[in-house]
Amino acid sequence: MNDRRLDVLRAIVSQYVHTREPVGSKAIAQSQDLGVSSATIRNDMAVLEEAGLIYQPHTSAGRVPTDKGYRAFVDQLSILKPMSAAERQAVENFLAHAQDLDDVVMNTVRLLAQVTHQVALIEYPVHARSTLSRIECVDLSDQRLLVVVITQQGKVFERLREMPQDVTQDDLLAVRAVLNAAYQGMSAAQVRAHCEALSQTLPPTLLAFATEISETVATLLQGEPTSRIAMAGMSNLARSGVDFHDIAPVLDALEEQVVLLRLFAEMDEGNGDVHVSIGSENGHDAFVETSLVSGTYASGENSAHLGVLGPTRMDYASTMSTVRAVASYLSKFLNSTH
Repeated sequence: MNDRRLDVLRAIVSQYVHTREPVGSKAIAQSQDLGVSSATIRNDMAVLEEAGLIYQPHTSAGRVPTDKGYRAFVDQLSILKPMSAAERQAVENFLAHAQDLDDVVMNTVRLLAQVTHQVALIEYPVHARSTLSRIECVDLSDQRLLVVVITQQGKVFERLREMPQDVTQDDLLAVRAVLNAAYQGMSAAQVRAHCEALSQTLPPTLLAFATEISETVATLLQGEPTSRIAMAGMSNLARSGVDFHDIAPVLDALEEQVVLLRLFAEMDEGNGDVHVSIGSENGHDAFVETSLVSGTYASGENSAHLGVLGPTRMDYASTMSTVRAVASYLSKFLNSTH
């Protein structure tokens, strides 16, 4: 696509987002300094339409962008509109008055909805970091062993394992004592990192068994992370109802945390970047007329997603900039309070 046709596409997207009206060649010629006639612009629009980037919603109307057109527009965005000084101050003020994590998340999601005029979503950071209090190993006979992990957070996890035939009850007690002494207060990652040091305190004949028990302990400490999402701005979506053929499936899907978590999980952005998923790219029938602009934020060793969901007729440059800035502010705030 040549630069002029890209400029025409940008003009169509920008004007359509602003007015919700199909855009004609005359309007582009009057509003954009492209240095060509409206007839040339019409020819460019015909090429864009043939490429599937714009379409004519009805006879005698101008053109509106397709999902493919929005994607081309987003991919060509090199400069994101920065947040205004007032918006940056609002972010800082919202976060400064937060008392705990719930306050931080709820203040941020409300602010994101307020600034973007869309539905805002924030995934809570997963703090599933359990640390070891003690290990119990119960010989159930028949070569079965119950490994019990009690965490310093008061949780109890257990798992059945095979008991090697050559490991005696005395061996089991010795391994348990060594592991409790070595791993107390450690997280799953720390247990795995310190496993190699067992060779200094255990005979070679018990090393393989102790390593297997160590991996079981680490797996139990790791646990299953539980995610949840906070949401704000549903009324913004309702006001955008004219942009949807049927808004009911969108509203229903937004009530399903599993669906939203899956959407976030499929985002492939790196930390600090912004990912845009448009229309059918969302992979869920309810969201084929929506776009999701998302980013990641960091909280200690953990990261989670935040984003904005709205109709495909969206101010992408401004929304992407806001999501990126809020994610950055949120990361700095959470890590400064750790």
